[in-house]
Amino acid sequence: MTVTIGVHGSNPSLYLLARLGILERALAPLGETVAWVPVEGTRVGALLGEGAIDFGGTGSTPPIVGQAQGHDIVYVAVSAPRPEHGALYVADEGPVREPVDLKGGTVVLAIGSWQTHFVAKALHRVGLTYRDDITPIRPQAGRDQAARLRAGEIAAWVAQGPELVAARREPGLRVLHRVGDVITDRSVFFARRELAEQRPEIVAIVVAALQEADDWAAAHIREAAELHAAELPGSQDDWEQALVGLPWRLEAVPESFVAEQQEAADILAANGFIDRAVTVADAHVPALTPVVAAALANGGARA
Repeated sequence: MTVTIGVHGSNPSLYLLARLGILERALAPLGETVAWVPVEGTRVGALLGEGAIDFGGTGSTPPIVGQAQGHDIVYVAVSAPRPEHGALYVADEGPVREPVDLKGGTVVLAIGSWQTHFVAKALHRVGLTYRDDITPIRPQAGRDQAARLRAGEIAAWVAQGPELVAARREPGLRVLHRVGDVITDRSVFFARRELAEQRPEIVAIVVAALQEADDWAAAHIREAAELHAAELPGSQDDWEQALVGLPWRLEAVPESFVAEQQEAADILAANGFIDRAVTVADAHVPALTPVVAAALANGGARA
């Protein structure tokens, strides 16, 4: 068979795996091949449900949306927590001193990504709602979010990756929340149920290859940054600083993650971001846990 994997620039593990040849070599002895399909991260759940891809990786929000849309997906693995992966910025001299001050403001974020979970939970903790108390808007290419904050045009902005590194150099900005203050912000890997349940050996190979790619990245941060900067916005130096802060370690899906995802799903449903409640545990297959745990141990040992 050909394993079709959705890949996008916001998932460093898959982005690098698609360029290192690790998975191709691992699948060859089984007579299997891999096809890499460029995708939007927010569409991964739908693409899995439609059968357009077999495996993908995103942040925490897209799989919840996929379940709410009725797509039959299965969580396979997660990264270790990424507490420094992103931050919610405000103007240092602006009116937003505490999260509750975001009420009535415009927040720039990648809607539908992990950033929606992050902002929605931060608001929920202070009695505000994502649906009613802020105006979320997507970042527009070429717009300087730092300048917009300083000018009072927007109330807050979620930055990640190399743009987060660049934001740290900007005068007049202040971090209202690190992502780790609010959510664990794991990278999430999930698959079509048919693949996960009928071909667990393929899932094991993919997960082991992901860990091998992560091990390579941890040992070759400068080269990993060069690969990212070659195709994605951001300088190689900023990518290097962004990537060095990632954990580069995958885990089998823990119960704590399922619980956090359920909390996120409940908040998103209450805010109308998803149109029905979901049971996250329906996408968790405990029988995969020992398979994935063994694959990760073996993948790390080979790198």
